[in-house]
This record gives sequence, C-alpha cells and structure tokens, in this order.
Amino acid sequence: MALTDTKIRTTNTTGKRFKLYDSRGLYLEVTPTGSKRWRFKYRYDNKEKLLSLGIYPEVSLKKARLRRDEARELLAEGIDPSVHRKDAENKKTELNKNTFEAVAREWHTKQSKKWSTGHSEKTLAWLEKNIIPWLGNRPVSEIEAPELLEVLRKVEARGALDTAHRLRAVCGQVFRYAIATGKAKRDITADLKGALTPRDLEHYASITDPKEIGALMRAIDGYSGSFVTRCALKLAPLFFVRPGELRHAEWSDIDLEAGEWIIPAEKMKMKRIHIIPLSTQAVAILKEIQPLTGHARYVFHSERTNTRPMSENTINAALRRLGYSKEQMTGHGFRSMASIRLNEQGFNVDWIELQLAHSEGNSVRDAYNYAQYLPERKQMMQWYSDYLCRLRDGAEIIPFKKAE
Repeated sequence: MALTDTKIRTTNTTGKRFKLYDSRGLYLEVTPTGSKRWRFKYRYDNKEKLLSLGIYPEVSLKKARLRRDEARELLAEGIDPSVHRKDAENKKTELNKNTFEAVAREWHTKQSKKWSTGHSEKTLAWLEKNIIPWLGNRPVSEIEAPELLEVLRKVEARGALDTAHRLRAVCGQVFRYAIATGKAKRDITADLKGALTPRDLEHYASITDPKEIGALMRAIDGYSGSFVTRCALKLAPLFFVRPGELRHAEWSDIDLEAGEWIIPAEKMKMKRIHIIPLSTQAVAILKEIQPLTGHARYVFHSERTNTRPMSENTINAALRRLGYSKEQMTGHGFRSMASIRLNEQGFNVDWIELQLAHSEGNSVRDAYNYAQYLPERKQMMQWYSDYLCRLRDGAEIIPFKKAE
C-alpha cells in the first residue's frame, strides 16, 4: 500500500531502524533517532543499488516521488542515476571553481604576494564591494561585456569615475588570468574600450587615446621653439612627473650611468624621495641637452639666467604653441596619460602608483617605499617609452601582455 503524508507524520520511532515502503522502489528509512530519509532501490547492470533522495520533511512525499520518477527515466535510457548524480555534482563543483569570484580570489592570492598590504587589501575590497555581489556566482567564461559594463556603471553612478576605470583594468587582469588557466576564452574588458565615462584624473586635461597620443608625440618631435623647452617637452611624457618637479630637475640628482633621476624628498609634493628610472630614450635626450646646460644647476634653466629653472608655464605655453588648448592637454596631463595607458596594459597598479609618487596615506611606510619594485618599474618605464615611440611612428598598436 502506498504511503501517505498522514502515515509518515504519525509514525513513531521504535528505537530501531525500519522502512516504510511506498511504490516502484521508493521507501522511507526511519532511523533509531527518528530521522526519516528517502531511498530509491533499483537494479543496474544486474546489481542492486540505492540512491538517497533527501530527508523528510524537507523533501515531501510528492517531491520524493518526482525524484524517483526522474531516476527511473534515467534507468530507461540506460543511465545509472547514482553515476549521473556524481557527474552532476562534479560538474557543479568545477563550475564553482570557475566562477568570477573563485577566479578573482585565486588571481588575487597569486598576485598579492608581490603587492603592498595596502594595495592588496584595497584591490580585494574593490572587487568585493563593486563586482562580486553582481557577477561573483557567474562562470567567468559566460560573462559578457554588457553585463560587466552594467556593473561598472553602478560605480559611475556614484561619481567614482576613476574607480570604475581602475576596476575595469583589474577585471581585465582577472580575465587574462582566467584565460591563462584555461577557465575562459577571452578578455571581455577589451570590448569596453570607450564605453565608460572618461575620467579626469586630478582634474587636468589629458590626451589618452593612443592615436591622439601618437599625434601629440609627433607634434612634440617637430617643436621648433627653444632647444631647452623642446627637450623638456620631449622628456615630460617619459617622466610623467609633476610639472614643478620637471622644471626643478637638477643635474646633481641625475645619474646617467645608473639610469636614474633621484629627486630629494624636499623637492617632492609628498616629501619623500622619488626615483625616476631613465629609459634609453630619456638618457639620449638628457645627453643631448647636457652640453648646453650641464655646467649649470638646472637641467632646464630659464632663458634669461642659468641660475633659475624655466618658468612654471613653459610646458603649457609650448603645448599651446603646438595647437593644443588648455581643455585638450596640460603639462600635468602627461601623468594622467601614463596612468591610464599603463593601467590599460595591465601593469601592476602598485608599480604605477609608486611611479606617480602617489601617497599610500602611511608616512612611515612611504618613507621606505621609494625604491620598492624598482627593477619592475624600470622595465615598465622602458616599455612605456618604447610604446610612445611606436605610437609616434604610427606603428600598429598590438595589445602586449606584461610580466607581472
């Protein structure tokens, strides 16, 4: 006789294990402690087997019968329900390993070994607050560009444009890690180029589009004004320091043999030592100007006297002479330009922030961080100089995966 809900509810434990049979292989096993578990008994490959269907009352009689019928349908197709369940569980486990959250955390664990504690915590917090709540459970290989854009626009809606752009760059690194580990086929963040609201880093006008950067570099190459100004203008994008730091550059702080410009703390906005690795292009330009100003204190001295640096408006005036308005490009804009392009190329954010001499908000840590990641930053600075040369020469722009 088939079971009923009433019979199941009114059955009391006897202190022994016993079974209440339903039909077609389904029965309820009552344990000595009173728990009730659904079982489906069947034969497969001439062997008797059992399949657990859940615990009563979480799994009702009606639901247990549905699960039994599903198992019988598999048997009719020659499929062992137990094996089928294990395969499904394994697939689910594999999918769980391949969700955006799982891949992002795996990527973060790998990369954070090379990061500062502050940057590691900040990057993870960004993902946990802005991306994971909406995309964390999605298989990383199934996420489409419009989905990510929708999430990033939530960040934009808060007015956090810079964070939105940085998150896009971080997500790009996660997707590229997923590709490298066989969990995804492509980096969808490449499809979001130009989709986010442009950010205005530090509120200074800047050119960030690669084609426009190439045109700017060609214009700088053709600058016909003062030789000192021309050299300063050519070095500004290679150094991407603050304009005041550039015009106050002193020969005593520059070591052409070592390929470094070490700016003393008292000359820096954040009052800490800053090292500028010199690319081969930067060294060549400095060697060009050295016969003219090398005997003086300042690399870029004033047109009127070699005892003072060039005026604070020199670079901006030169940009205007080249036809760039203050709404298009400023001397300070070279910093934004470098930051955006290097982030887009997937360089470690810590390297970029250190090279921009941005403070971490910890004066003690900052005091010892000036030489951190110096070999990596040298590599980054050389790559960036080469990149600017390729854009200037009109070479094809090919995405280039950097060492991390």
